[in-house]
Amino acid sequence: MLNRLRPALSRVLTPIARTLARWGVTPNVITIVGTVGVVAGALAFFPRGQLFWGTIVITAFVLFDMLDGAVARVTGTGSTWGAFLDSTMDRVADGAIFSGLALWFAGKGDSTPLAALALFCLVAGGIVSYAKARAEGLGYTCNVGIAERSERLVVALIGAGLDGLGVHYALPVALVLLAVASAITVVQRFAVVHKQAVANEQAQV
Repeated sequence: MLNRLRPALSRVLTPIARTLARWGVTPNVITIVGTVGVVAGALAFFPRGQLFWGTIVITAFVLFDMLDGAVARVTGTGSTWGAFLDSTMDRVADGAIFSGLALWFAGKGDSTPLAALALFCLVAGGIVSYAKARAEGLGYTCNVGIAERSERLVVALIGAGLDGLGVHYALPVALVLLAVASAITVVQRFAVVHKQAVANEQAQV
């Protein structure tokens, strides 16, 4: 859904990317710094219940991390290694965010159901990403789903940020929405790959 914003976002990021490229900053450095910042923000702030400031720090590094692709485009230095690194570091960042929330609810947040829900969102998000990667590795397309990574991040961070500002129902609602949307996305991806696999097998008969 957020893919519609990519053209406008690209126009904003490209001038910044050119500046970073002139300074000698590489896409891989941006990826690593962005991931380290997200992990640090999530695990330093969320488990202590500092949800608003944790969200601010994470959002800043998520936005910074978005520059890796822009720098790669303006410098022509995109590579398969860079793509692999970026995708892998995304999983690390997502794991830190939802682990931080789970630790908060399992500790002073005092809500085992919400801790379990945060862990479910973490696992379901991983399955969503893995299903696409595995499908593409087998030669199928899997560009479907109502909850891709960008949507999941936006919902989680808005929920956490509002909770940190005193809107305490925001994060539970966000986690429930994420859990449902992630489960639906997994089903959607299974269905579209199954359809392609059956069609491929029938074509080979």
